[in-house]
Amino acid sequence: MVKVYLQYPWKFPDSPYYKYLIDSPPKDIKYLNVEKQKGVITNKKAFWFSNFLKRNIRKWTKKFNVAVPNAHLSPKGDYNLIHCAHCLSKNKNIPWVADIEGFWQLYVGKRNNKVKKQIKKILLNDNCKKIMPWTEATKQDILKEFPEIENKIEVVYPAIPTQEIQRVPSEKINLVFVGRYFEGKGGLDALKAIDFLTKKYENVYANFISQTPKEILKEYSGNKKIKFYELMPQNELFEILSKTDILIYPGYSDSFGFIFLEAMSFGIPIITVEGLSKKEIINDKIGFIVPKENVVNNLISMGELLIENKELRDEMSENCLKKIEEGKFSIKERNEKLKRIYEEALK
Repeated sequence: MVKVYLQYPWKFPDSPYYKYLIDSPPKDIKYLNVEKQKGVITNKKAFWFSNFLKRNIRKWTKKFNVAVPNAHLSPKGDYNLIHCAHCLSKNKNIPWVADIEGFWQLYVGKRNNKVKKQIKKILLNDNCKKIMPWTEATKQDILKEFPEIENKIEVVYPAIPTQEIQRVPSEKINLVFVGRYFEGKGGLDALKAIDFLTKKYENVYANFISQTPKEILKEYSGNKKIKFYELMPQNELFEILSKTDILIYPGYSDSFGFIFLEAMSFGIPIITVEGLSKKEIINDKIGFIVPKENVVNNLISMGELLIENKELRDEMSENCLKKIEEGKFSIKERNEKLKRIYEEALK
């Protein structure tokens, strides 16, 4: 049994990646430091405080031109390997690996040559065994700055299990938007498209899950076919997804976008907007990536296509499930890669 200590940049990372990792670990791997890992923050006050803290750390480090590597020292303990979650390690006597969603997670503050040299030194240390970007796009961003670590970097895509909750057949067609950050995730553009589609089609309804600003809620309150929700626990979200037919989610600020995998795990076709790693996640067999120009009209057009074509929706739904069950986002493929990487790190 290989014992792997999960090192977080905070008390725990605000991502579902690690919940799925802990719940479905590779064979003969035991993760430590898992007690507080429950996935994304859904409590409104905790979410606000977390954002307040992160926002002010970024603000003051940039104001005073401070930059430091996002590297942490793990406590002593009975473990063989460190898996850094969205960060790097300062440990010099224990091998470690790190998964990275986006290049920006390598440092805190305003990037400069000094911090670049510090990060490079950490990455070239013999105890740094593997950097595991979530996407090819992030891998290329890292290699652009640190080409010297090409032999230490390998993409390991996040994974999610297929869902036990069964899709509920209905005469209604349900749309959904899910994004904790209303503006950054493209909430307004999604809402404009959803408002149009629910008004155009008698059997189309929608659930809108976000920290939606009060003035926006007031503006769209007249459309009773859209139900607005704030943050909710995963089990409540999954109940909604089990009754959903189409995800409309621009995801402008996403480095990855875990909602894509969650939607696919329920067999939900996706409509999104072009961005960093979208083409690695979504293809024309499971959804549509629309251009940023005339974005609302593009979202509406693809929505109309899926609403009016049940055969296409069903075909995409089956392809979504296959990608989660058998493809690069499957638990099986992720665990095979991780187990090999851990074993190589301990040689």
